[in-house]
Amino acid sequence: MTAATPVHDTGTPTGSARIAKVIRLQLINPQTFVVLPLVILGASFAISMMIFGVIAYSVDDMTDPLYGGGSQAPLWYFMVIGVQALSFTFPFSQALSITRREYFLGTFATAGLTSLTLAITFLIGGVIEQATDGWWFDGYFFYVPWIWDQGAVVAALLYLVIAMFAFTVGFWATTIYKRWGTSSLVAVGVGLAVVLIVVAFVISWQGGWPSFGRWFADLQPVVAALLILAVDAVLAGLSYLTIRKAIP
Repeated sequence: MTAATPVHDTGTPTGSARIAKVIRLQLINPQTFVVLPLVILGASFAISMMIFGVIAYSVDDMTDPLYGGGSQAPLWYFMVIGVQALSFTFPFSQALSITRREYFLGTFATAGLTSLTLAITFLIGGVIEQATDGWWFDGYFFYVPWIWDQGAVVAALLYLVIAMFAFTVGFWATTIYKRWGTSSLVAVGVGLAVVLIVVAFVISWQGGWPSFGRWFADLQPVVAALLILAVDAVLAGLSYLTIRKAIP
């Protein structure tokens, strides 16, 4: 008679556990994903409010609301986060026997959570600005009329995909650097610039700028969000394909 052999827990982490480990790895140094975005957001908000205050104090008959581009600073900083996320932690992840797929998923999950937090912050700030008529002196940092044209949910979605777009561009560029080196990264940048110039030439050749201008002016926030999301997905796919052969 043969006794059944009990199955013991080997303690080997599952794939989802290793993805969670990557998220913890990315957040060990909170400066990259948490501290610096908050510092940039707080600084750009304070500077914008001070500039708005000077204008409101200096102009007696001001009737138009005040808007600025300072709110873009924390969104575009996610491009730097994309570069740092791969540069700082990718070698350590390989030493911890984490697969490249798990590293990719964990890193993008971290970026998604951080981008969502930033989008919610913009959402709350926009609601406050609408309730207080721009902090009681018509100065708006979070609330941009066109972005909020289709409601708060669409506005939050647009902020989310813009932050993820910036992160994905930085991450993708760094995977190219890790895989093929500086020359290839420069070549890709030059190639993209040439493509944009050719597209601009074709539009000019066909006399399409008026139509393009009308399409751009009529673009709705939700359509813009979906287009950016599609670009995000393509760049994320290219990043995954590249990081599979990247050198830590």
